[in-house]
Amino acid sequence: MRWAALVVGAALIVVAFVAGGRVADTREGLISEVITLLAGLSGASLVLYAWVWGARPRPRNAPLPGASAPQPHVPSATELVIGGAGLVIAAGLVAGIALSAGGLWTLMGSVLLLPMILGSGYLCLRFLRAPKRDWKVDLRRLTRLR
Repeated sequence: MRWAALVVGAALIVVAFVAGGRVADTREGLISEVITLLAGLSGASLVLYAWVWGARPRPRNAPLPGASAPQPHVPSATELVIGGAGLVIAAGLVAGIALSAGGLWTLMGSVLLLPMILGSGYLCLRFLRAPKRDWKVDLRRLTRLR
């Protein structure tokens, strides 16, 4: 079932991209574009379902297999660097929108960037409010995917 969802989702995404390119160059109308967008949304949903299918949440107090005691998280300066970089990028994007598009577009851009701003701010605040901090920036951790 997982592989079928992945294949069907990927196929729907490809169909949506191909159809979106053709609909945009013609005057077939808004209905065709909406159907294309819904096919892309369905494909992306199926791909995400196939990706996370079978993942079960652990009970909150259950220990990890092979771990003796949970270690408290000590934030490193890498989190501060990532959060600060996210805030700088968001500020640059909002400033660019403000200079080129005006007030209403700046407001809409700020709303769209709100998750990025909040996440970056959370990383910075979590580091600054932690009782213990590791002031070492690990460059390998910045390039490693989780």
